[in-house]
Amino acid sequence: MDLSSILSGYDQKHLTVGMLGGHSALDVAHGAKKYGFGTVCVARKGREKTYEKYYKCRESGVGSGEVGCIDETIIVDKFEDVLQKKIVDKLQNMNTIFVHSRYFCVYFPDYTKVEEEFAIPIFGSRHLLKLEERDQPYNQNHLLRDAGIRTPKMYTTAKEIDLGRMVIVKAREAQRKYERGFFLATAADFDDRVNAHIKSGMISPDAMDDATIEEFVVGAPVNFNFFYSPLTGELELLGTDTRRQTNLDGFLRMTAEDQTWAKQFTSVKMVETGHIACTVKESLLEKAFELGEKFVTQCKKLPKKLDPTGKGIIGPFALQGAVVTEDGKEDIVIFDVSFRMPGSPGTFATPYTRYLYGEAMSVGERIGMELKAAVGEGRLEEVVT
Repeated sequence: MDLSSILSGYDQKHLTVGMLGGHSALDVAHGAKKYGFGTVCVARKGREKTYEKYYKCRESGVGSGEVGCIDETIIVDKFEDVLQKKIVDKLQNMNTIFVHSRYFCVYFPDYTKVEEEFAIPIFGSRHLLKLEERDQPYNQNHLLRDAGIRTPKMYTTAKEIDLGRMVIVKAREAQRKYERGFFLATAADFDDRVNAHIKSGMISPDAMDDATIEEFVVGAPVNFNFFYSPLTGELELLGTDTRRQTNLDGFLRMTAEDQTWAKQFTSVKMVETGHIACTVKESLLEKAFELGEKFVTQCKKLPKKLDPTGKGIIGPFALQGAVVTEDGKEDIVIFDVSFRMPGSPGTFATPYTRYLYGEAMSVGERIGMELKAAVGEGRLEEVVT
């Protein structure tokens, strides 16, 4: 795919920002509209009303002016249909820059087709997204270790687990195979815990074939949502948040007595259902930035076979983990990485962009700002892959 020739055929004064219908699509669209771009959402049939109806751009029924943030919706039977020539041609005719999201991995059976055949410029790191998947020969765990970022201790088998240590097992869900179910175990009860979760239908019978077993770190969960700008060479912390999970959140609202009683009828699950904005102590910010800087540096060192563009990380990414206290000192342990738009539009409710720009800003708004600056400076090719 010749990115330069595609961009040379674009009218950069009339760009459209595109997104798949889900995973912060509305945040992206809102930010794009704020900075003067058109928007197009590729939505899956049966899930299109959010974009085609409720948040469609239209004249307001009360007062004056326009409401909504989605100019156009393209409805497909399945998300991978965005690779079809007729849709790619339409997106190119709209001068579309697509914004990356996890949906490109979750809903595309062969991600290499996105890397090699999706002839639409992507804001973000097209080739790094697959490193989120732990079945890759080189994945996020390897990158974090190479970057010198602290991660939980990993185990290949239950026999390796230290005596008395709790681990968290992340295994494919039985129904939503693209998501992982989480449960705790020790070396002593590992097999019993696995069998119980298979029997309950939480994880699939073969889920342990590629499950992750890692040290369970007891701390305050925090997602650090960063933005790296190729235009300025600077790293920004856009916001911090934590997850809401079902049915764990429901259990946590019960007394200990009721929790014990309720577990007779249902097991605890950790299925992400949303995020809550949170803050961290100011004394932790320098440590958080240090981790972000290490991550950006390591991404720039990746070999061509992993990142043919050589650009490293572009725009938003998230380091997800927990703040722990050990011997009276706090540290940050990272469990997970998002190499793209994170799933938390509420990070604008934290103060970190306000400290930098004087106003609170969502991730989608920061993307819109970067695209506008790139166009204005004639550097659009630097922020897309």
